Amino acid sequence: MTDSEAKPTVDHVLVEMTIAAPVEAVWDALKDPAKIYNWHGWDDPTLKDEIAFIYGQYGNYDDAAKMLSFGEYEGVAYRFETEARGDKTVLRVVGAAAADKAWDGVYEDVVEGWISFAQQLRFGLERHDIGPRRALYLGGSATPGGNAPSAALGLAGLRDLPDGAPFSVDLPTGEHVDGQVWHRSPFQLGLTVPQWGDGLLIVTDKSVTDQAPDGRGMVVLTVYGFSDEDFAPLEKRWRTWWDERFPTAQKPGCE
Repeated sequence: MTDSEAKPTVDHVLVEMTIAAPVEAVWDALKDPAKIYNWHGWDDPTLKDEIAFIYGQYGNYDDAAKMLSFGEYEGVAYRFETEARGDKTVLRVVGAAAADKAWDGVYEDVVEGWISFAQQLRFGLERHDIGPRRALYLGGSATPGGNAPSAALGLAGLRDLPDGAPFSVDLPTGEHVDGQVWHRSPFQLGLTVPQWGDGLLIVTDKSVTDQAPDGRGMVVLTVYGFSDEDFAPLEKRWRTWWDERFPTAQKPGCE
């Protein structure tokens, strides 16, 4: 297909949010690798390389428009748009793809990843001024007869609550948490957790596959102000619970 025959693309807003921070602060958090490190993804030895690859090598920064765009990936070109609203900022994550691409009800790792990253950015800016954090990733497929992560954790009912609604639950990991609903998408749920230094829990239920008929997914736990000694028992507790129920580990971003 020649360029003149290429299908026209249509924008699809994956997520739109208002961040309680001026646009200059949001734009700086999108540009500065040291600040990106404090909100993007989770703890991993390759995180700095990942940031350099995504935001450095493939990120196209338009300072005048304060827009960050990326090249096409699997038929979709993603971008971050910012819009100043006084001392607040509207942030949109947009995917541009062919008009016949299906979005609703379709699970895609990349889409859900961008949604999670944008929510991590908003949380880090509003609650911690992009301060340092610890973030744990767990992913995998459920054992036979199991459930997707939100149900296994007893959190599925929170999807019916509006953003900002309070919640209080006893988790099967052996801890009590009470906070607020931070965000929801058709496949993920974000919850604030004061017990984690005003942290954030993102639970993602991935689509069922022939290889994972009983559910699969991931969680990302973000904590603030935890020393290594504080973080170690939390990580052990969650890994032990998770590995018993989701033993088939999956690499992030893999179907």
